[in-house]
Amino acid sequence: MPLKTDTREHGAQRAARLVELLALEPVEENLFLGTNEARAPSRLFGGQVLAQSLRAATLTIEVASGLKPHSLHGYFMRAGDASRRVLYEVERIRDGRSFSTRRVVAIQNGEAIFNLDVSFHIDESGMEHADPIPNVPRPEDLEDDLEHVRRLVEKGVSDPRLSPMAGHARPFEMRSVFVPGSREWGQDRFWNPVWIRFLAPVDAADEALSRCLLAYASDMGFVGTAAMPHHTEAPRSGLQMASLDHAIWFHRDPDINEWILFHRTTPWADSARGLCHAQFFDRSGELIASVTQEGLLRRDASA
Repeated sequence: MPLKTDTREHGAQRAARLVELLALEPVEENLFLGTNEARAPSRLFGGQVLAQSLRAATLTIEVASGLKPHSLHGYFMRAGDASRRVLYEVERIRDGRSFSTRRVVAIQNGEAIFNLDVSFHIDESGMEHADPIPNVPRPEDLEDDLEHVRRLVEKGVSDPRLSPMAGHARPFEMRSVFVPGSREWGQDRFWNPVWIRFLAPVDAADEALSRCLLAYASDMGFVGTAAMPHHTEAPRSGLQMASLDHAIWFHRDPDINEWILFHRTTPWADSARGLCHAQFFDRSGELIASVTQEGLLRRDASA
Protein backbone atom coordinates (compact mmCIF):
# COMPACT_ATOMS: atom_id res chain seq x y z
CA MET A 1 0.00 0.00 0.00
CA PRO A 2 1.52 3.38 -1.01
CA LEU A 3 2.32 5.79 1.80
CA LYS A 4 0.08 8.80 2.26
CA THR A 5 1.93 12.01 3.09
CA ASP A 6 0.50 14.94 5.04
CA THR A 7 1.82 18.47 5.43
CA ARG A 8 3.05 20.43 8.43
CA GLU A 9 -0.28 22.30 8.36
CA HIS A 10 -2.07 19.00 8.99
CA GLY A 11 0.11 18.55 12.07
CA ALA A 12 -0.70 22.04 13.35
CA GLN A 13 -4.40 21.31 12.92
CA ARG A 14 -4.04 18.05 14.84
CA ALA A 15 -2.15 19.85 17.61
CA ALA A 16 -4.88 22.48 18.01
CA ARG A 17 -7.49 19.72 17.97
CA LEU A 18 -5.60 17.74 20.62
CA VAL A 19 -5.69 20.71 22.99
CA GLU A 20 -9.47 20.80 22.47
CA LEU A 21 -9.74 17.06 23.15
CA LEU A 22 -8.03 17.52 26.51
CA ALA A 23 -10.81 19.89 27.61
CA LEU A 24 -12.91 17.00 28.91
CA GLU A 25 -16.65 17.42 29.42
CA PRO A 26 -17.71 17.06 33.08
CA VAL A 27 -20.68 14.68 33.40
CA GLU A 28 -20.97 14.66 37.17
CA GLU A 29 -18.53 14.50 40.08
CA ASN A 30 -15.55 12.31 39.14
CA LEU A 31 -16.99 11.51 35.69
CA PHE A 32 -15.73 13.07 32.45
CA LEU A 33 -16.51 12.50 28.78
CA GLY A 34 -13.85 12.64 26.10
CA THR A 35 -14.01 13.19 22.34
CA ASN A 36 -11.59 11.37 20.03
CA GLU A 37 -9.20 12.14 17.22
CA ALA A 38 -10.46 11.12 13.79
CA ARG A 39 -8.36 8.15 12.74
CA ALA A 40 -8.29 5.61 9.94
CA PRO A 41 -8.60 2.80 10.81
CA SER A 42 -10.91 3.77 13.66
CA ARG A 43 -8.79 2.41 16.52
CA LEU A 44 -8.09 4.81 19.34
CA PHE A 45 -4.48 5.92 19.76
CA GLY A 46 -3.27 4.79 23.18
CA GLY A 47 -1.49 8.09 23.77
CA GLN A 48 -4.79 9.95 23.49
CA VAL A 49 -6.51 7.73 26.06
CA LEU A 50 -3.47 8.02 28.33
CA ALA A 51 -3.42 11.82 28.07
CA GLN A 52 -7.17 12.16 28.63
CA SER A 53 -7.03 9.79 31.62
CA LEU A 54 -4.27 11.91 33.16
CA ARG A 55 -6.31 15.04 32.44
CA ALA A 56 -9.35 13.53 34.17
CA ALA A 57 -7.27 12.69 37.24
CA THR A 58 -5.77 16.19 37.29
CA LEU A 59 -9.23 17.81 37.16
CA THR A 60 -10.03 16.28 40.56
CA ILE A 61 -6.99 17.92 42.21
CA GLU A 62 -7.28 21.43 43.66
CA VAL A 63 -4.94 23.78 41.79
CA ALA A 64 -4.14 25.63 45.02
CA SER A 65 -2.81 22.40 46.57
CA GLY A 66 0.36 22.61 44.48
CA LEU A 67 0.11 18.89 43.75
CA LYS A 68 1.47 17.74 40.38
CA PRO A 69 1.47 14.29 38.77
CA HIS A 70 4.89 12.73 39.37
CA SER A 71 4.20 9.12 38.34
CA LEU A 72 1.57 7.09 36.53
CA HIS A 73 1.07 3.43 35.66
CA GLY A 74 -1.52 2.24 33.16
CA TYR A 75 -2.73 -0.91 31.41
CA PHE A 76 -4.29 -1.08 27.95
CA MET A 77 -6.91 -3.84 28.20
CA ARG A 78 -9.02 -3.52 25.04
CA ALA A 79 -8.69 -1.73 21.72
CA GLY A 80 -10.68 1.50 21.75
CA ASP A 81 -13.10 2.62 19.04
CA ALA A 82 -12.39 6.13 17.75
CA SER A 83 -16.00 6.47 16.55
CA ARG A 84 -17.36 6.32 20.12
CA ARG A 85 -16.72 8.74 22.98
CA VAL A 86 -14.84 7.57 26.07
CA LEU A 87 -16.12 7.91 29.64
CA TYR A 88 -13.45 8.55 32.28
CA GLU A 89 -14.34 7.51 35.83
CA VAL A 90 -12.03 8.85 38.54
CA GLU A 91 -11.68 7.30 41.99
CA ARG A 92 -10.14 9.48 44.69
CA ILE A 93 -7.96 6.90 46.41
CA ARG A 94 -6.20 9.27 48.81
CA ASP A 95 -5.79 12.97 49.51
CA GLY A 96 -2.86 14.10 51.64
CA ARG A 97 -0.81 17.24 52.19
CA SER A 98 2.23 15.99 50.24
CA PHE A 99 0.80 13.18 48.12
CA SER A 100 -2.56 12.32 46.56
CA THR A 101 -3.57 9.30 44.48
CA ARG A 102 -6.18 8.87 41.75
CA ARG A 103 -7.37 5.84 39.81
CA VAL A 104 -8.97 6.35 36.39
CA VAL A 105 -10.90 3.83 34.32
CA ALA A 106 -11.57 4.62 30.64
CA ILE A 107 -14.84 3.02 29.53
CA GLN A 108 -16.45 2.31 26.15
CA ASN A 109 -19.61 0.25 25.57
CA GLY A 110 -19.78 -0.46 29.29
CA GLU A 111 -16.33 -2.09 29.33
CA ALA A 112 -12.99 -0.87 30.64
CA ILE A 113 -10.46 -0.30 27.86
CA PHE A 114 -7.72 1.30 29.98
CA ASN A 115 -6.98 1.93 33.64
CA LEU A 116 -4.50 4.37 35.14
CA ASP A 117 -3.10 4.98 38.62
CA VAL A 118 -1.66 8.48 39.12
CA SER A 119 0.31 9.80 42.09
CA PHE A 120 0.55 13.55 42.76
CA HIS A 121 3.26 15.25 44.83
CA ILE A 122 4.07 18.80 45.89
CA ASP A 123 7.41 20.35 44.92
CA GLU A 124 10.02 19.67 47.59
CA SER A 125 13.77 20.19 47.82
CA GLY A 126 16.13 17.24 48.18
CA MET A 127 19.19 15.44 46.81
CA GLU A 128 19.69 15.83 43.07
CA HIS A 129 21.29 13.82 40.27
CA ALA A 130 20.24 12.90 36.74
CA ASP A 131 21.47 11.14 33.62
CA PRO A 132 23.14 13.44 31.08
CA ILE A 133 21.58 14.03 27.69
CA PRO A 134 22.92 11.64 25.00
CA ASN A 135 25.38 13.00 22.46
CA VAL A 136 23.10 13.40 19.44
CA PRO A 137 22.75 16.07 16.73
CA ARG A 138 20.71 19.17 17.59
CA PRO A 139 17.27 19.53 15.97
CA GLU A 140 18.49 22.36 13.72
CA ASP A 141 20.92 19.92 12.12
CA LEU A 142 18.25 17.31 11.35
CA GLU A 143 15.60 17.01 8.67
CA ASP A 144 11.89 17.02 9.44
CA ASP A 145 10.65 13.41 9.32
CA LEU A 146 7.50 14.24 7.38
CA GLU A 147 9.40 16.19 4.74
CA HIS A 148 11.87 13.33 4.33
CA VAL A 149 9.11 10.74 3.84
CA ARG A 150 7.36 13.07 1.37
CA ARG A 151 10.52 13.19 -0.76
CA LEU A 152 10.79 9.39 -0.63
CA VAL A 153 7.22 9.08 -1.90
CA GLU A 154 7.89 11.59 -4.69
CA LYS A 155 10.90 9.50 -5.77
CA GLY A 156 8.83 6.31 -5.68
CA VAL A 157 11.00 4.80 -2.95
CA SER A 158 9.31 1.94 -1.09
CA ASP A 159 10.51 0.30 2.13
CA PRO A 160 8.44 -2.48 3.79
CA ARG A 161 10.01 -1.62 7.14
CA LEU A 162 8.37 1.82 7.13
CA SER A 163 5.32 2.18 9.35
CA PRO A 164 2.07 3.00 7.50
CA MET A 165 1.95 6.03 9.82
CA ALA A 166 5.30 7.37 8.59
CA GLY A 167 3.68 9.86 6.23
CA HIS A 168 0.93 10.96 8.61
CA ALA A 169 1.33 14.29 10.38
CA ARG A 170 1.37 14.16 14.17
CA PRO A 171 0.58 16.98 16.63
CA PHE A 172 4.34 17.18 17.21
CA GLU A 173 7.01 18.08 14.69
CA MET A 174 9.50 15.21 14.70
CA ARG A 175 13.16 15.20 13.69
CA SER A 176 14.71 11.76 14.05
CA VAL A 177 18.42 11.17 14.46
CA PHE A 178 17.88 8.13 12.22
CA VAL A 179 15.39 9.46 9.65
CA PRO A 180 12.73 6.89 8.60
CA GLY A 181 13.69 5.26 5.31
CA SER A 182 17.36 6.31 5.48
CA ARG A 183 20.27 3.85 5.29
CA GLU A 184 21.15 4.39 8.96
CA TRP A 185 17.51 3.92 9.97
CA GLY A 186 17.39 0.54 8.22
CA GLN A 187 20.20 -0.89 10.33
CA ASP A 188 19.45 -3.05 13.38
CA ARG A 189 19.63 -0.78 16.44
CA PHE A 190 18.58 -0.77 20.09
CA TRP A 191 17.94 2.97 20.32
CA ASN A 192 15.85 5.46 18.37
CA PRO A 193 16.19 9.11 19.48
CA VAL A 194 13.95 11.84 18.05
CA TRP A 195 13.50 15.55 18.77
CA ILE A 196 9.86 16.62 19.15
CA ARG A 197 8.09 19.98 19.43
CA PHE A 198 4.36 20.63 19.80
CA LEU A 199 2.84 22.33 16.76
CA ALA A 200 0.35 24.59 18.56
CA PRO A 201 1.14 27.30 21.13
CA VAL A 202 0.60 26.27 24.76
CA ASP A 203 0.57 28.60 27.75
CA ALA A 204 3.73 27.73 29.68
CA ALA A 205 1.84 28.47 32.90
CA ASP A 206 -0.54 25.57 32.20
CA GLU A 207 1.76 22.90 33.62
CA ALA A 208 -1.03 20.31 33.84
CA LEU A 209 -1.78 20.58 30.11
CA SER A 210 1.92 20.35 29.22
CA ARG A 211 2.29 17.13 31.20
CA CYS A 212 -0.78 15.65 29.49
CA LEU A 213 0.67 16.52 26.08
CA LEU A 214 3.99 14.93 27.02
CA ALA A 215 2.07 11.81 28.09
CA TYR A 216 0.45 11.74 24.64
CA ALA A 217 3.87 12.06 22.98
CA SER A 218 5.33 9.28 25.11
CA ASP A 219 3.29 6.69 23.18
CA MET A 220 4.25 7.96 19.71
CA GLY A 221 6.15 5.22 17.90
CA PHE A 222 7.26 3.84 21.25
CA VAL A 223 6.40 0.15 20.89
CA GLY A 224 8.03 0.13 17.45
CA THR A 225 11.37 0.72 19.15
CA ALA A 226 11.33 -2.93 20.24
CA ALA A 227 11.24 -3.95 16.57
CA MET A 228 14.30 -1.85 15.69
CA PRO A 229 16.88 -4.58 16.43
CA HIS A 230 15.01 -6.81 13.95
CA HIS A 231 14.70 -4.42 10.99
CA THR A 232 16.55 -6.74 8.67
CA GLU A 233 14.29 -9.71 9.45
CA ALA A 234 10.80 -8.33 10.13
CA PRO A 235 8.97 -5.95 7.77
CA ARG A 236 6.53 -3.68 9.63
CA SER A 237 3.70 -4.93 7.40
CA GLY A 238 4.06 -8.38 8.98
CA LEU A 239 3.94 -7.21 12.60
CA GLN A 240 1.00 -6.71 14.90
CA MET A 241 2.02 -4.10 17.47
CA ALA A 242 0.07 -2.71 20.40
CA SER A 243 0.81 -1.05 23.75
CA LEU A 244 0.17 -3.31 26.74
CA ASP A 245 1.17 -1.14 29.69
CA HIS A 246 2.76 2.26 30.21
CA ALA A 247 4.53 4.09 33.04
CA ILE A 248 5.80 7.67 33.28
CA TRP A 249 7.81 9.45 35.97
CA PHE A 250 7.76 13.25 35.64
CA HIS A 251 10.93 14.93 36.93
CA ARG A 252 10.44 18.53 35.75
CA ASP A 253 7.77 20.66 34.11
CA PRO A 254 8.16 20.32 30.32
CA ASP A 255 8.12 23.32 27.99
CA ILE A 256 6.13 21.72 25.22
CA ASN A 257 6.69 24.74 22.93
CA GLU A 258 10.44 24.02 22.77
CA TRP A 259 12.40 21.11 21.33
CA ILE A 260 12.48 18.02 23.57
CA LEU A 261 14.62 14.94 22.96
CA PHE A 262 12.62 11.69 23.14
CA HIS A 263 15.39 9.12 23.63
CA ARG A 264 13.91 5.62 23.11
CA THR A 265 15.72 2.33 23.77
CA THR A 266 14.81 -1.36 23.96
CA PRO A 267 16.59 -3.83 26.31
CA TRP A 268 14.52 -6.97 25.63
CA ALA A 269 12.01 -8.77 23.40
CA ASP A 270 10.65 -12.33 23.60
CA SER A 271 7.35 -14.25 23.82
CA ALA A 272 5.70 -11.83 21.34
CA ARG A 273 6.39 -8.92 23.70
CA GLY A 274 8.98 -6.16 23.75
CA LEU A 275 10.17 -3.79 26.47
CA CYS A 276 10.98 -0.14 25.78
CA HIS A 277 12.51 2.60 27.91
CA ALA A 278 12.67 6.31 27.13
CA GLN A 279 13.91 9.57 28.57
CA PHE A 280 12.78 13.10 27.74
CA PHE A 281 15.45 15.84 27.84
CA ASP A 282 15.07 19.56 27.23
CA ARG A 283 17.51 21.50 25.05
CA SER A 284 19.68 22.43 28.03
CA GLY A 285 20.16 18.74 28.82
CA GLU A 286 17.85 18.55 31.85
CA LEU A 287 16.04 15.23 32.32
CA ILE A 288 12.29 15.95 32.17
CA ALA A 289 10.67 12.51 32.38
CA SER A 290 11.33 8.77 32.19
CA VAL A 291 9.04 6.25 30.48
CA THR A 292 8.72 2.46 30.30
CA GLN A 293 6.35 0.41 28.17
CA GLU A 294 5.79 -3.24 27.31
CA GLY A 295 4.17 -3.88 23.95
CA LEU A 296 2.81 -6.70 21.86
CA LEU A 297 5.02 -7.75 18.92
CA ARG A 298 3.38 -10.53 16.88
CA ARG A 299 4.97 -11.51 13.59
CA ASP A 300 1.67 -12.76 12.15
CA ALA A 301 -0.96 -10.02 12.34
CA SER A 302 -3.73 -12.61 11.90
CA ALA A 303 -2.86 -14.41 15.18
